[in-house]
Amino acid sequence: MYFCRMDVNSKFIIEPYSADNVSAWNDFVDLSRNATFLLRRDYMDYHADRFADRSLMIYRMSANGKRQLSALFAACLDRNGEISAHAGLTYGGLLLPHSVLGGQNVLTIMKMICEYYHAQGYRRLTYKSIPHIYHRYPAEEDIYALFRCGARLTECNLSSAIDLRSPIKFNENSLRNKRRAISAGVTVRESRDYNDFWPILETLLCEKYATSPVHSIDEITLLASRFPDDIRLITAYDCTGKPLAGSVLYFTPSCVHAQYIASSPEGKRLGALCMLFSHVIDKYCGNARYFDFGTSNEDHGRYLNEGLLNQKNGMGGRGITYNIYDIDL
Repeated sequence: MYFCRMDVNSKFIIEPYSADNVSAWNDFVDLSRNATFLLRRDYMDYHADRFADRSLMIYRMSANGKRQLSALFAACLDRNGEISAHAGLTYGGLLLPHSVLGGQNVLTIMKMICEYYHAQGYRRLTYKSIPHIYHRYPAEEDIYALFRCGARLTECNLSSAIDLRSPIKFNENSLRNKRRAISAGVTVRESRDYNDFWPILETLLCEKYATSPVHSIDEITLLASRFPDDIRLITAYDCTGKPLAGSVLYFTPSCVHAQYIASSPEGKRLGALCMLFSHVIDKYCGNARYFDFGTSNEDHGRYLNEGLLNQKNGMGGRGITYNIYDIDL
């Protein structure tokens, strides 16, 4: 247990997360203003064998001894044995409550976290900030605290998002592709059969990028079974029912995110993805404010795939960033 006195009436306490606290952790995530279901333990822990968890729970203690969970810090060890928030996720870090926890308190907590990990012998903390489009309510006090703690921006990835309150129309090339797909009899529908889509995705990633999906077919099937309303597969089919293209979508209250996007060569020729995303934007996003196509970078942000970016921008996407910071402890 690690203490930091705030004022004469209260103080914060840091404790390492343990499996005994899973319900409290998940309940806080569900009510947090900047967390998504990716920060729930039933998502985070699917790859617990690969990442040694070093998450923290931050409590506020009042003068009368009452204890209230006030923040979470989702973190693990990275491949170099240093702290990362969170190496197994697209984003992570400090999860804030809906209740008031002002900038000074968040700064105090961030400094405590740095001191805690330093006392454990770590020398660097990597922080993956949660992009604002995923916030239920503004929650960038952590960005200010990072600045005050001397954090350095070490990686910046450019994504393309649509503001669904006033979406930009598809450009002429994207509309042409959509019309081609309609003329060819392409249909779009939701599917639970990831075996239809995964070979298309694996082939594309292998041939074009010499890589493979972050999730195996067994892992994505497991996660989709745990989060059937939050992880959904939308697939485009030709007139014979053969899958041409698809996207695995992650649904959060404020943003629908395309976790995976892939098309077969035939799907590309027929413009299947433009039709698919037109359908998704019109039919599937519900009350979410944003649709996020995902990043268009390689080499930790140092290379921008302009062709991929132009494709997303042609369907109405505009830039938001996924930022990663380092703090020397």
